[in-house]
Order: sequence, then C-alpha cells, then structure tokens
Amino acid sequence: MSDDKSGTLDEALERLHTTGPERGGWLSNHAPMAVEALVRHGQAPAVHRWLDAYGPKLEELPAPHTPVTAATWREALGDPARITDWTRFFARELSEHPWREVLATWWPRLLPGIAGGATHPVIRTGHAVRTLLGSPEETAPRRAELAHALGYWAARHQPLPPVAPLAAAPDAAGALDSVPPVPGQEGGIRSRLAQLTALPAWAAGAPDPEAARTRLTELVTAATHRYASHGHGEPIMLVHAATAPNAVLRTLPALPRELWAPSLAAAWAAAAAVTAAYTPREAAPYAATSLTAEEVFARAAAHGDDHTIKFADTALDVADPVALAAAVRAVELNPPVS
Repeated sequence: MSDDKSGTLDEALERLHTTGPERGGWLSNHAPMAVEALVRHGQAPAVHRWLDAYGPKLEELPAPHTPVTAATWREALGDPARITDWTRFFARELSEHPWREVLATWWPRLLPGIAGGATHPVIRTGHAVRTLLGSPEETAPRRAELAHALGYWAARHQPLPPVAPLAAAPDAAGALDSVPPVPGQEGGIRSRLAQLTALPAWAAGAPDPEAARTRLTELVTAATHRYASHGHGEPIMLVHAATAPNAVLRTLPALPRELWAPSLAAAWAAAAAVTAAYTPREAAPYAATSLTAEEVFARAAAHGDDHTIKFADTALDVADPVALAAAVRAVELNPPVS
C-alpha cells in the first residue's frame, strides 16, 4: 500500500462511518472502497476532495432495531432492516476477538450470500481486509470498517437460486464465455439473478488450497480482460464480475487454508451470475493503451466515478496490457463525475 503518512485513509473512514452502506433505497455507498483504492495508489491528496463531491449522495446510518446476538443471528441474516444491528454486532465481536478470528468464523456463514447487495458487501469486505493486512497497526477505523463491511454483508445476505451444472470449459476465460445469459436482460440485478437456472461447473470439485488460489487468480484475470470487449453490455454492473472475485482473492491470506476452495466456488458463482445477468450480444473492439499502470489509475482517479476507480484498482492487480486497456475502457464507458 502507498505509504499513507498523513493518515488520510483513517480520517476518511471515520468520516464515512456516520453514513449508511446504502442510499436511495438500496444503492451501495461505494466511498469506503473507493477511498481505500485512491490511497493505495498514491492519490491520498485527492481523497477528501473526492469525498466532498460524493458525500451529498450519502445517508445517515439506519436506525437500529433489535440487537443481533450469538443466539439470534440466524433469524437476522439477510434482513436489510437490520443493517445497523449487524454492524453493532460485528463491532462488539471485533472488540472482543482478533479480527482474523472473527473473519474465519463468519466467512463461511456469509459466503453463500456472496451475490447479495449486487456483490458490493463482499467487495467492501475485501477492501477492509486489505487495509488490515497491509497496515503495521490495526487502527480503530480499519477494524470499524471491517465491522461495517461484514454487517452490510450479513444484512444483504442472499443466496443465488439453485442452478444445474453445465459442462465446464478448460479455463476461466472459456467458462465465462460459455455462461448462458438469463432470458430477461432488463430490470435490476435481483430480478435478473432470480432467472438463473444453470452455470458452467468450472469451480466444481475440491482443489487443494494453492490450486484454488491459482484458479481464483485466473478468474480475476479473465473477468478483467473480458470487460475490455464486453463491458459495453452494462458498464457499471459488469465491473463486479471482476471486482467481486478479486475481493475474495484479496481475503484469502487472512483465512484458514481450508476455506480457500469454497471461496473459489463462491467467487465463480458470483462472477458467472453477474456475467449471465448482463451479457451483450456481441463483443466489441477495444484499443490497446500505452499508458503505464500509474497513469491508468491516475486517469481513473481524475475521472472520479466510483466503479471506474474500483475497477482500475483490480486491473492494476492483474497488471498486464489487456487489463490496463480494460481499465481505460471503463473510463471511456462510464460517465465522469463533474
């Protein structure tokens, strides 16, 4: 992570923790994820200015209802009205236990609902874990951010419908290409995901942990590359086909190795589901870029769109020419923040 000697990230997270994870009904608050990416890639001086522009969109934390407890959590799982109850529950858990222990306990409970909230909760969790893994000091704002991320995921937890396994392609790129589109390519993501009936069984089986990590890395690369030629199908939503599995990949080092294979399976389900929900009829040509990784991210930061910033962050993890071209394509396709 870029050396954040100014403490900008912690300042930004503290500023954001008075706001809820959603706005306008169920649109996600992307600010915690975007500011983490901005700081990581050397754009800390732009963070508070970016927040000044983004902040008016945000809403206060929802009112609490009934505390979530170790005895009652199952009945609260997947209830968006309990977002603040869940956030307070995880804040208590993280005050009493090491964060890796809390994550290891709750990751397998939350993983089946990875697609809930259009995958934003798992993406926010991946950013939060990265701040803790990359920090010499586990600061209070970074632990609080993990509580907010996990609370959001628990409240929006929504398993995908059961799907029939289709024949798997030999690699992740081929598997994504063979995902059948849902029949109704209109409406919101929840109505689209409800139409899923079958997906390629690319992540089937139980590979050993290192094989699972290798295949997850391959999936992130393939989904990032695919955006370059298919992102025009839905420029905002299709970034999640790459950023959601990348959030899982970023989290693996903090998890027990026995959770790596099921993490791969869930990440594949999320990436494939988003691909099925927003598949364009045809691929489109895209241009190569001569920009460096640093220049690509600087362009995304100047563009200002939250999804574009987060996608560029994932593209820099892949860091090959097609991934950088895909990030530039996201800048071209998504409307800039004025």
